Amino acid sequence: MAEQFAFKAEIQQLLDILIHSLYTDREIFVRELISNASDALTRVQFESLTNQNLVDAGAELYIELKPDETAKTLTISDSGIGMTRAEMEENLGTIAHSGAKAFVQMLKERQATSGGQDVIGQFGVGFYSVFMVADKVRVVSRSATPGEQAYAWESTGAETYTLEPAERESRGTDIIIHLKPDAEEFLQTWKLNQVIHRHSDYIAYPIYVGDKEEAVNKQVAIWRQESKEVTDEQYDEFYKMLTFDWESPLHRIHMRADVPLQFYALMYIPATNERNPLLARREPGLKLYARKVLIQEYTTDLLPEYLGFVQGVVDSEDLPLNVNRESVQANRVMANLKKTITNKVLSELKRLQKNKPEVYHKIFEAFGRAIKQGVVVSPAERTDVEPLLMFPSTKTASADEWTTLAEYVERMAENQTDIYYVIGDDYASASRSPHLDAFRQRGIEVLYFVDPVDPVMIMGLPDFSGHKLRNVDEADIDLSEIGTLSADEEAPREALPDDQFGTLRERFAAVLGDRVTEVRESKNLVGSPARLVSKENDPSRNMFRINRLMDRDYELPVKMLELNPRHPLLYNLSGKLALDPQNPIIDTVIEQVFETALLQDGIHPDPASMAERLYALMQAATD
Repeated sequence: MAEQFAFKAEIQQLLDILIHSLYTDREIFVRELISNASDALTRVQFESLTNQNLVDAGAELYIELKPDETAKTLTISDSGIGMTRAEMEENLGTIAHSGAKAFVQMLKERQATSGGQDVIGQFGVGFYSVFMVADKVRVVSRSATPGEQAYAWESTGAETYTLEPAERESRGTDIIIHLKPDAEEFLQTWKLNQVIHRHSDYIAYPIYVGDKEEAVNKQVAIWRQESKEVTDEQYDEFYKMLTFDWESPLHRIHMRADVPLQFYALMYIPATNERNPLLARREPGLKLYARKVLIQEYTTDLLPEYLGFVQGVVDSEDLPLNVNRESVQANRVMANLKKTITNKVLSELKRLQKNKPEVYHKIFEAFGRAIKQGVVVSPAERTDVEPLLMFPSTKTASADEWTTLAEYVERMAENQTDIYYVIGDDYASASRSPHLDAFRQRGIEVLYFVDPVDPVMIMGLPDFSGHKLRNVDEADIDLSEIGTLSADEEAPREALPDDQFGTLRERFAAVLGDRVTEVRESKNLVGSPARLVSKENDPSRNMFRINRLMDRDYELPVKMLELNPRHPLLYNLSGKLALDPQNPIIDTVIEQVFETALLQDGIHPDPASMAERLYALMQAATD
């Protein structure tokens, strides 16, 4: 005869929340029940090692899902350890953990703020997720302990449950789920197969569905195998199945660790950052498994944002999935996992850069922009990211050739202590920058920062190995003691007399007004008539480019204009100013010199606006 029992208060609250929550992913109940069945199989397997006196000793270890469309039931069975009457009352009638109330409260908050989340698997109360889809659940179980009577547990998810003797020929457990009308999709074998492949493909025991005689799950997780047991073809096949990217990855990282955490990981670096949005995984993040059971599809807590291009899986034995684990422990475990995995990825990138530079160059070409962001968004890892950075420079032949900061330091000129860089929109424009005149003259290498993210990167990269990074547009750079002047340099033209240059400088200042902070003589210009320079600590220096990158409103930075008193253009302009100060061509040329300097610095807001002025200058030149 069936005995009736009342659920403990926490169970009543939990069931009420589960039954009435708007969970968007109700299929997790399949995952939870399969996981419970897997645990029961593992327990009986372990018990059989030391105890041969078990019911059905030597029986196949399996999990089976049997849908019955006529009865509208789904039965999930296993040949595991089974439960006695007392164990059924303990395991299904109570949550014997002090954290139950905290879990219930957390679930309420999740429901209120986000409409329900996939959190059940994190708390060891997964059995009760069945009531999201069930009108009634009957559990029939027979313990592996000889002589124990089979018992049945039954509930509709209300305030009570019943226990009664039952019949079951073999050891194990049957969970008979009477499905709600809106959950009858789980009677379809294709749907069950889909859920198993998504969540439980790597359960170690065979899972049978319907009348199939072959297991539908893979069982063997490639990431848990020894790397020597896996072929390149198998690695590539798994990557393509994982990502739906049909191009082979550039590199893979297969790792396992036992201390301080036990986990397995298989990660890949894709060949390109361009992925088909209809096929590729939708979001960044690694797949997170706990003991081969998928817990989270897109986990962004295992790698920093700048390494978000890495694809793969992490499978931990130590994830705190039970209620009796405190949240601080969960945070510590995830933090330790993230630190270990991040360090591994960074060390692999360094190894590739050293031993397989051709592979690393491809990686940096595809994902260098993300890696550069690491020095800004993850300051704690800056010293690990800095060696991975690469840039073209005045010593490289093209935009496709790069140098590292360490290589730059090795090539420093005599007496050089700082690292110099120029910012430009592309390699070609940066290489023509007037700021480079004096550096080329003295054989001093300059890095080209021509990636759109470089102005942001600079914010997190003030120095490298004790060498300060300096923009060549800084007004107070003194190169007189650095490097050696080229022997084949032509003698510079004599500068304009002080009085003539002073008159010309004043005219520039009057025409340009508050568009410049000052007009002064340049000590570094060689082949260019003018350049715009900045104060070293001017906060607006790079904000123009940063705001432009982020598509935000911006103002042009106001800089200092330096003039080259030896340049023929300024000689000619000074002559015209002396002959006829009212000549309109003078101010036209001044405007064009200023705007050309803006253009050379890559900060001209509207280059097309110069067209009318250029036509006027050409007309004047041909009169």
